[in-house]
Amino acid sequence: MPHDTLTHPTPDEPLRIHDREFNSRLWIGSGKFASPGILAAALERSGAHLVTVAVRRADPSARGGDPAFLGIDPEKVFLLPNTSGARNAAEALRLARLGRALVGHAWVKLEVTPDPANLMPDPIETLAATELLVKEGFTVLPYMHADPVLAMRLQDAGAATVMPLAAPIGTNRGLRTRDLLEMILAKARVPVVVDAGLGLPSHAAEAMELGASAVLVNTAIATAASPPDMAEAFRMAVRAGRLAHLSGPGRVLARAEASSPLTGFLWDN
Repeated sequence: MPHDTLTHPTPDEPLRIHDREFNSRLWIGSGKFASPGILAAALERSGAHLVTVAVRRADPSARGGDPAFLGIDPEKVFLLPNTSGARNAAEALRLARLGRALVGHAWVKLEVTPDPANLMPDPIETLAATELLVKEGFTVLPYMHADPVLAMRLQDAGAATVMPLAAPIGTNRGLRTRDLLEMILAKARVPVVVDAGLGLPSHAAEAMELGASAVLVNTAIATAASPPDMAEAFRMAVRAGRLAHLSGPGRVLARAEASSPLTGFLWDN
């Protein structure tokens, strides 16, 4: 039966997380861009309403203005501080507090990556930091392995989202954790934002087709020959993937099935 177009969700439906709504399901990271101007152009073409900023790269002498956040206009996009560089829960807590002072709100993207050689998130310290930050009133969005058990533990600890990686940070390798992402999506009670490793718009579309609430992209856009063009390509891919998910994809079959069933008229005399 066709969906009722008046009640069925649309790809442009805002994403609600805690006390905020986001009209775009493409989130952008602010690292690796060649200049603030290129970042600003990419943000404009992406349509993104959220951009992550590393607290350790911000200037604590300026709150929310250009000197602190590389030309990002906080009136146009929501600045989400991240704890990039934190090696344990204690360091993440200090960076989160600094981020709160810089941007004037208590949202934080939690990253705890003790080994700079692989930037894998520490599951034990991430869970501990989430519990501490939630107690302090933070809205916590933790970066994590694509681990279905950890995802449940984090949401039970009060995380506002879970943000499992698709592949290691900066690799542009796509959905190497697809099977695990599907398990997380099947159980999660909070929005699932696929983070890290998405290298092409088709990767983002695939994540959205699986049912992700949003995707976070940085390296693939920042290191493209034309970051603004790539940002626009990701914008279209995210919307297409969301629409495909909402449309209810057709069944997958093990063998061929004719699109137009054959009838006897071909052999009638």
